[in-house]
Amino acid sequence: MKIDLNADLGESFGRHIKGNDAEIIKYVTSASIACGYHGGDPLTIENTIKLALENNVAIGAHPSYDDLVGFGRRSMKISDDDLFSMILYQVGALKAMTEALGGNLKHVKPHGAMYNDLANSLPKAKVVAEAMYKIDPELIFVGLANSEIQHAAREIGLKSACEVFADRAYNDDGSLVSRHKYGAVFEDGEACMNQVKQILTEQSVTSINGNAVEMCIDTIGIHADNYEALDFVKSFHKYLKENNIEVKSLQP
Repeated sequence: MKIDLNADLGESFGRHIKGNDAEIIKYVTSASIACGYHGGDPLTIENTIKLALENNVAIGAHPSYDDLVGFGRRSMKISDDDLFSMILYQVGALKAMTEALGGNLKHVKPHGAMYNDLANSLPKAKVVAEAMYKIDPELIFVGLANSEIQHAAREIGLKSACEVFADRAYNDDGSLVSRHKYGAVFEDGEACMNQVKQILTEQSVTSINGNAVEMCIDTIGIHADNYEALDFVKSFHKYLKENNIEVKSLQP
């Protein structure tokens, strides 16, 4: 069995530091790098790309709504034209910076509210897929498992990857529990590890209501801004190695 382990990185902005990217990146195979709209100033983005290249970690873009104050976690009603341009702008810049530093952009994983909105809206997800296809038809569209993101990618002609989070709670329909609700984000290492084991052995998660929800699974996601993220990802990596599960990026 092979699985990708990914983390959202490069989300610091100026003096506002988020996560422990330099350590977390040692234990993942893919990094989704903030593009400046929810986090990530130009120098942070450059340094995170370099960090990924040094650690042989696949590089992806992590675009969001233009919401630096809200860390991209507030949904915004915008036109399709605006959404298309937001993706061209953010992903195009990340791709250019990655190539200038000697790497290649492998995937796109939307952030926060945009991620959730696209998972629930095929028309919006297709807009993003179309923008990605314009930039590079080989990009992988990473999104919530069993969501409209996979359907949009298929319709536009992109590869897609199903993501399941180690550190997030799920509703019965496979959507993520709102961060405004208690228990939406796991802060306990045992809870995260139990979810990872269930994902890998049963291809499912247990919803917040105690029901088993089947999931397609290509990559396991961890939020690097979670205070316990480094400990979590170390434990996941150790478990995968001990169980002969190859940790491998999405791109061969």
